[in-house]
Amino acid sequence: MRHFLDIPDLSADELSHLLDEAVRLKAARPRPTPMAGRVLGMAFEKPSLRTRVSFQAAAAQLGGSSIFLPGTEVGLGWRESDADFARVIGQYVDALVLRVKQHATVAGVAAYAGCPVINGLSDAAHPCQALADLLTIKEEFGDVKGRTVAFVGDGNNVAKSLAYGCGRLGARFVLASPPGYGFGEAFLKEYKHKVPAGPPPEETHDAVAAKLKRVTTPRSAPVPECHSPRRAARRSGSVPAAAG
Repeated sequence: MRHFLDIPDLSADELSHLLDEAVRLKAARPRPTPMAGRVLGMAFEKPSLRTRVSFQAAAAQLGGSSIFLPGTEVGLGWRESDADFARVIGQYVDALVLRVKQHATVAGVAAYAGCPVINGLSDAAHPCQALADLLTIKEEFGDVKGRTVAFVGDGNNVAKSLAYGCGRLGARFVLASPPGYGFGEAFLKEYKHKVPAGPPPEETHDAVAAKLKRVTTPRSAPVPECHSPRRAARRSGSVPAAAG
């Protein structure tokens, strides 16, 4: 049994295979039903639109069912300890998605759960959003390797997971953020340890330079940018935006 708490949990080959499978399943008609007879549990401490709908729709489209538990009802950490919650829910569902305020919660539940745990968002990581972004890049350009991904914003959970994903797949990641809102030394050190073979993330305070790939000094941070005719059409309203 494996959990998926952040992008480094996957090797480069596993990440590539996952994206290939996503492309295949998305296009398949009729859809295969690998989740037939399976139940996906979802416990969310934070509000959600895209994450909740995408997981519940995916479970249904792949032949399974889902159970949604609001965080106030579950009471993670106060009504039920992480360990008790994990032991109980693991007896009823086949996989569990958590959307939590603190990463320690998803890690704590995973330590005791009797089923795979998926991080649907924590303060430290948003790996499923990063997977969606990488899939969009793959669909737009055919491959992620060799591309430059510019992320304009702060060095938050989404930026960190996407940086890991780009590093795993050989893409250049540039974070454009205001001074003081970059990744920080702790993350850069962790990145180097977890993705030793990948290109290190670059940072700048100039969003225009990041988008034009003119970054000359490493260091700075998030909402990713990929320039393509389809994205231009999307902005004009002629192509619908994909859920993420």
